[in-house]
Amino acid sequence: MIITIANQKGGVGKTTSALNIGAYLAESGKKVLLVDFDPQSNLTSGLGLLNSETDGVRAPSVYDMIINGKKAEEVFVASGIENLYVIPSNISLAGAEIELVSQISRESKLKSTLSTFATQYDYVIIDSPPSLGMLTINAFVASDHIIVPVQCEYFALEGISQLLNTVSMIKDSLNPKLEISGVILTMYDTRTKISESVASEIRSFFKDKTFDTIIPRNVKLAEAPSFGQTIKQYDSASSGASSYRKLADEILLRFK
Repeated sequence: MIITIANQKGGVGKTTSALNIGAYLAESGKKVLLVDFDPQSNLTSGLGLLNSETDGVRAPSVYDMIINGKKAEEVFVASGIENLYVIPSNISLAGAEIELVSQISRESKLKSTLSTFATQYDYVIIDSPPSLGMLTINAFVASDHIIVPVQCEYFALEGISQLLNTVSMIKDSLNPKLEISGVILTMYDTRTKISESVASEIRSFFKDKTFDTIIPRNVKLAEAPSFGQTIKQYDSASSGASSYRKLADEILLRFK
């Protein structure tokens, strides 16, 4: 099963969600592959994996898969967490948007490179960039489901209609099975009325697609990636850890 975490609005918790959902699914015994498909490569660094170079040559990354024809088997690495594996990213991916334009079947490059390899995993989770460009389209074409993190702040639904239109277009022309199958309420602040109001608005808009679990605004969640750790590793007793553990349980029930 391949799931893309997507929202073209930045700073909504995409990478945080991909990292921590993956970690807790792995803890439950599921074999999980994380795909860092964002040129910022925050998922890669958030697991403490460096974009290392040997003799001036970067280690293989997802860029090499979709542009240079490397197989996923040549690129993936162990995360250091049992059952959790990663296809890393680096800044080279920033040029892929332009390089893909001239390629045949450019929308399906990720799908074709992942297709066989992905069957070895219970869950493949793609962390997409904060845009609706060619990289995100590739992620959508490769996926069975989309999960959308939406922050409980002003302008939370800004751009959502564009996301829905893009998903509809991909579904009609390239991937008929694609669905927005889950919405995560993130950065919820119990001290503010706006969080409650926005959460209510999102639940009204997305209805039962919205997960019951709410991810709070939590300092530990923000700190963990700077130490190259998931929240489970950094502070398993924090409210952020508890919330992502519950969210992973919901995902296990919803996406069997």
